[in-house]
Amino acid sequence: MNAIINGETRQLAPDTTVADVVRSLTRAESGVAVALNDEVVPRTDWVRTVVSPDDRVDVLTAVQGG
Repeated sequence: MNAIINGETRQLAPDTTVADVVRSLTRAESGVAVALNDEVVPRTDWVRTVVSPDDRVDVLTAVQGG
């Protein structure tokens, strides 16, 4: 199935979760936020939130700097 991940169409396996998407994009364990179709997904729900065909997933990571 196809989903839009950070603005790019990507092929995902069926039953891919938000947690799977995050792991594919970053190794950061904190400072990460996810929106699914413009709705924030709480971190506690990532493992049980399944991405559906044509969903939009935005994964944002905090960046430190000066």
